[in-house]
Amino acid sequence: MSETFQPEIAEQPRMPGTEAEMDNKPDWHPRFPGSGRLDGKVAIVTGADSGIGRAVAALFAREGANITIVYFADEETEDAEKTKAIVENEGQQAICLQGDLGRQDFANEVVAATIDRFGRLDILINNAGEQHPDEDIEDITEEQLKRTFQTNMFSMFFMVQAARPHLAKGSAIVNCTSVTMYKGSAKLLDYSATKGAITAFTRSLSENLVGEGIRVNAVAPGPIWTPLNPFGGQPPEDMDDFGKGTPMGRPGQPNEVAPAFLFLACDDASYMSGQVLHPNGGIIVTS
Repeated sequence: MSETFQPEIAEQPRMPGTEAEMDNKPDWHPRFPGSGRLDGKVAIVTGADSGIGRAVAALFAREGANITIVYFADEETEDAEKTKAIVENEGQQAICLQGDLGRQDFANEVVAATIDRFGRLDILINNAGEQHPDEDIEDITEEQLKRTFQTNMFSMFFMVQAARPHLAKGSAIVNCTSVTMYKGSAKLLDYSATKGAITAFTRSLSENLVGEGIRVNAVAPGPIWTPLNPFGGQPPEDMDDFGKGTPMGRPGQPNEVAPAFLFLACDDASYMSGQVLHPNGGIIVTS
């Protein structure tokens, strides 16, 4: 796999986060028996070592899909291997690939390894992302700005470019945007900007591919309890109140978000493309 590269960013001393180190672990468990909605399918799920990505991989496996688990850093290997075991416990196959999706060569390797192992690709879940809180726009360094766009936005372009030759009629792409794209975030300026770009990319890519029978949609989670936030994605002083500002008064769990990805990835959403679903605890947004 490609050599991992990440410039130093002072704002993220503990990232990437690992679910294995969390005392209050996120709930990834699928809530219901599978119904075969993804039987025989193959899905790539980026950022699948933990959090939303793990919940998506677990749910997809329960519905019959084999999974390529993509994760960023060596520190996340334990989490990724657990996700692999979760998939296998559902009776499906999985491979784990570690590297930087902000590099096009690694995105190419992910797709090539998927085709080599499973012989096909039906679903691409672009979930990997990072964020760095800053009070003042002047505190956002050039390195941080480039890194956030490289991980959150460039990776999606690279993955779609690599996957496109293997996606046939009936395939689906689901991107992870965010509630911050719709309501803004005073402390996540660069992150919110990437999520706005992802939403525009989703709508434009849908227009580009819908004639080929490939659907492109997105999910815009609100505050979700994942390793991203306690390991530097939110200021430490904000963690006690994380998610309490939603109408539901709490953060969501990954297994409350994964069904939105499943719906958009399977034939239940056969008449939907260019759309965004909003599992966000009741926050009203306009799309």
